[in-house]
Amino acid sequence: MTTVLIVDDQALQRMGFSMLMEQHPDMTVVGEAASGGEAVRMTAELRPDVVLMDVRMPGMDGIEATRRIVESGGRSRILVLTTFDLDEYAYEALRAGASGFLLKDAQPEELVAGIRAVASGDAVISPGLTRKLIDVFSDRLPGRSPQRQSRLADLTEREREVLTAVASGWTNSEIADRLHLAESTVKSHLSRIFTKIDARDRVQAVIFAYDTGLVRPA
Repeated sequence: MTTVLIVDDQALQRMGFSMLMEQHPDMTVVGEAASGGEAVRMTAELRPDVVLMDVRMPGMDGIEATRRIVESGGRSRILVLTTFDLDEYAYEALRAGASGFLLKDAQPEELVAGIRAVASGDAVISPGLTRKLIDVFSDRLPGRSPQRQSRLADLTEREREVLTAVASGWTNSEIADRLHLAESTVKSHLSRIFTKIDARDRVQAVIFAYDTGLVRPA
């Protein structure tokens, strides 16, 4: 059973999402929040698998709420809803630690599939689109922190190659073909990379690659 916390300042929007979740026996809504502050508090109390987060809310917005939830170290993963794919809110949400985003006009089955994917540990956005977002908003990239540079230094040469390929938008099968590796070996490399760089998923790994200068914006 996937537990979901719905966060949106519009009551009708929350009701619609809740009715959609109720149609699927493998999902249950454990709570609804009308603000970012409520989202942070309720996530700590309820520990949902997935937080379905609106970004534009009065007071504490969804980006700051995402940042605080991720920094708390809990297991809840964030799926952000935004208006445009190449949107500064989407970019900031990913940098804050969201596992992906969907457009607000997504079809109901896309939303349900996205929640399931995030709950299982996948990222709901392609590395290619992540790269496009970073290219658009590259002027906002932070300076290279010593901590992240130290994590980069811990990677082997092969792990750097694999991380560079992920940041370039390659799939596991493409990485395997181009680096002459078995796909199972690529998955093993990725597991070690995520652990070493403290990344939750491929999206966070792409952001790490840009932050450390391993890959540069176009």
